[in-house]
Order: sequence, then C-alpha cells, then structure tokens
Amino acid sequence: MTARLRPLSVLCLAALLTACTGSRTPELGELPPNDLKGNAEQLLQQASQSKPDEALLLRLAAADKALAAGDLALTQNILQSLDLNTTQATQKVFAATLSAELSIARDKPKAALQSLQQPAFASIDQLPVSLQLRSRMARANALQLDGQALAAARERVQLAHSLKDKAALENHEKIWSLVSSLPREALQTNAPAGDELGGWLQLAAQTHDNATLSQQSERIKKWVASNPLHPAAMQLPAQLVAMQELSTRPLTHVALLLPQQGPLQNAANALRDGFLAAHYQQQGNGSDLKVSLYDSTQVSSLSAFYNQARADGVQLVVGPLEKPLVSQLRQQSELPITTLALNYSDTQAAGPAQLFQFGLSAEDEAREVARRAHEDGKLRAVALVPNNEWGNRVLNAFRQEWQAQGGQLSDVAYIDQPGNLSGQVGELMQLRSSEARIKQMRDVLKNENLEAQPVRRQDIDMVFLAATPAQARQVKPTLAFQYASDLPVYATSHLFTGDHASAQELNGIRFCETPWMLQNGNLRARISGQWPDASSAVGRLYAMGADAY
Repeated sequence: MTARLRPLSVLCLAALLTACTGSRTPELGELPPNDLKGNAEQLLQQASQSKPDEALLLRLAAADKALAAGDLALTQNILQSLDLNTTQATQKVFAATLSAELSIARDKPKAALQSLQQPAFASIDQLPVSLQLRSRMARANALQLDGQALAAARERVQLAHSLKDKAALENHEKIWSLVSSLPREALQTNAPAGDELGGWLQLAAQTHDNATLSQQSERIKKWVASNPLHPAAMQLPAQLVAMQELSTRPLTHVALLLPQQGPLQNAANALRDGFLAAHYQQQGNGSDLKVSLYDSTQVSSLSAFYNQARADGVQLVVGPLEKPLVSQLRQQSELPITTLALNYSDTQAAGPAQLFQFGLSAEDEAREVARRAHEDGKLRAVALVPNNEWGNRVLNAFRQEWQAQGGQLSDVAYIDQPGNLSGQVGELMQLRSSEARIKQMRDVLKNENLEAQPVRRQDIDMVFLAATPAQARQVKPTLAFQYASDLPVYATSHLFTGDHASAQELNGIRFCETPWMLQNGNLRARISGQWPDASSAVGRLYAMGADAY
C-alpha cells in the first residue's frame, strides 16, 4: 500500500507556514497582505477596481484563498489570467508556488516540480522567509508524491531548522515516514557519517530486517546513545516510541487462520509454510512466539471464532484467506483482536480500525505498471489482456491509474486463442490498413513487384500486457513479426513462472515481480530445500507468508 499525499494536507501545510505574510523586499517586490477580508470572488471584485500593482496582489491573494477553499478550477483560472512578465521576483515565485500546490492537489507532481524550476527561484534566498519555506515545502510534497522519497526527505531535513511548533513536529514525522519507506540498499548507500540526513537513514536501517521488537528496540537505544544531538534522538518519531512501548509487552501468541481443506488448501499450505519458516528462523533469535493453527473452513461464526481465540490467549490473528470472510470482517464496526487478513475485501467500506489487509493483487500490479511506464515518459498505450473476468479487472485497474497519470489508452485486444494472437496483434498495430495502402499503391502503379513493408501505427509508445506464461512467450515474437519489435512492453508478474532458463522469450518485457522470485536469499533457500515448489510460481505465496510474519 502506498501512502499518498492528499490535497487537504497540502493546504494545511501551507497554512501552517503562514505563507501570506505581508513581508516586504522592496527591490524584489512584496507578498499579498495576509489580513485581507473576503473570499476569492470578493477579492477579484476589488482587483477589478484597483490600480495594476494592487490588483496583482489582490488576484494572487484570491488564488491563494481559492486554493485553501479547495476550489481548484477557480485557482487555475486566476493563475492563468495573471500577466507575470513584468512583475517582480516575489510575485513570480509566489504565483509559481501556488501553481505547484495546485498541481499537487491534482496529483500531478511532475507539473508541480516544473513550476518550481522557474528562473525567478534563483533569487529565492533573498525573498521573505515565509515564501522560502512555502516554496520548499511544496517541493518536498511534490517529490514525495512523485515517489522520490530520498529527495523529499533531504528537502524536509533542510527545512526542519526553520519550522516551529506544529509544523516542525509534522515535518519531523514526515521525515521518518519517508526514510523508513526506503529499501535497505538505499539506506546503506546514502547514509554518510556525520550528516543529519545520514543519521535519519542509519536510524531507519535499525528497523529494516526480521529482528524481534525487543531486538529493534535495543538497536534504537544504541543509536540514540551514539547520536544524542540528532533531532531524531532528542525526539524519537512516534512510530518508534510505539515500537519501544510494544517491546515491553511483546506479542506471545498468534492465530494463523487458513483453510485446511477445499479449493484454497494448496495456496493456504504455501502461505502457512512460508509463515512458519520465517517463524522458525526467528526462534533462533530468541523469539518465544506461539503460533496456533485454526481451520477457516470450520468457522461458522466470526464472533464464535474470536471468542475462542481470546479464550486461547491469542493477541493477533493472521488470516483469513477467503474473500467472503475478509468482506465480513470489513463490514464490522470493531474487531476484538487485531487482524491481518491475507486477502482484500470486495467492499469499499472503511472497515474497523483493527483490520489490516495484505495480499497478492493483480490490480495493484497493473496500477504499478501504469505508474512506472508514466515515470519512463510513456504517454500512449495499447493493451493485451485475457478475454475473461480477471483480464477485465486488471485492465480496469491499469486504465484508471494510467488515465490518472495523464496517459491515453488508445486500444485494447483481448487474447483469446493462441492461434489468433498474430491476427489480433496485427489489428492492434493497424497493419491491415497499412497493407491495404501498399496494395493500392501497387494497383495504381501497376507494379506487383513494388517493394514496401507495412508500417505499424505511430500514435502509441507502449504495450500493457496481462497474460499467462504461455501467452506471454508468444507476444514478443509476434510483435516482431508484426513490425512492432521497437514497442516497449510492460506487464504484470503472471507471465513469469520462476524458471529463468526457459524465460528467453520474455527478454525485453518489463514486468513486476517480488524479489523472492529473482533473488536466492537465505530464507528462500531454506524453504526451497524443504518444499521445492517454493522456487516455482507458487513461491510468491511462500514469500507472502514470510512477509506476513
């Protein structure tokens, strides 16, 4: 699950920074006064009756108020109406910052970053401090929304010493949220000694493995003792404070609620074995956690199950796997025991605070493909998906995220029979019309020997693929045969079985995958030695079980 910065939080941060102070820098211009009465429309009315310099400040103030009120359309209209060519640096930077905040509110981080790169920002160090802070906060928010967690953390670390009270505390927690989201490799390679950001990264590294809570708590204490003057040592992030509190009352009994019979039994067995393998590995580190197995196919009443689990001393439930049971949990107002479900509910209700959902979701992968392709600069896509309910779900998830990123889905082909793939790709690439034009040229010129090759459509720059391994192995050769070998293909993980030796036909396809399937780590080696199918596509379920642990 990816945390996304919501428009409201952007506006709250802007308010905390008191951006509209009436500070003056005579040579570089002034900011709109922060004590102007009335709403955006009233300020615009005043501006229409004012002298040019005063009118500009009133319109900037109106745009600021419209943004704070959540009226994004009015904000954009005001900003687009401004003539900033002859204005001073302060007004240009203020307008660009508003434009960046507007883009953030619309979930367009790249547009926000572009707004903050205007030439006027070269003199930002000479502008009012409140405007400097607001602009840099907008940059931090845009970087975070763009997935550049390390750059966003660096920006916030530099801001930290200029903030006070609530804004300072919120920034402090945001820094921790950003650094703790980084992969372990990034923490190790970007943590120079003696650097404040490096200290944050070193602290985050203390929590990035399968150590017990008590072990992580001890590491944090040692880090604090070694870095007593670091901001995070003087005030630990709330998450680490909670972790230390939990370590004093450690988890001792977990219920693993999975189907032990029925159609989901094999998947449940892989989840169970991955979970228990991680548990047995942890026992060697001093863990005394007890894991009890419960058969979810025997659960006739969730209330009865939780009553029994509480009577057994269970403190945490992991499971169930079945969607109907997860949906039942999501409909509850409260759960008696915190629960990590191993699937996602079909309902959209908020659900009880004690319920967390974790699973392997094809829709999540499709959304990640859309985000990655957009980051790679792709704009126009076509899709190849199976002609079934699963294919439609994956396609809809990709389409929604792709369009949210500003991409265009030009066409879709539904993979039906393998023998039809060549014709379907040909239609998708619009080669038939190209072949028809060549035939027409030969007829007009009365030259059957005229040499010409069909040309694929030029209005697309990528293919989104969701397919089985057998289907996917035909896609790249088929694209080459249909004169489209240059088109990048992005896919979900369902095309990969885990067998690297037989995956040559997938060369050139970029797809999502769990590290378990690509790296032979110690836990995977141990599990695969006992259960060989953990190295196959089923390995994703073993990995999910270990991750659930």
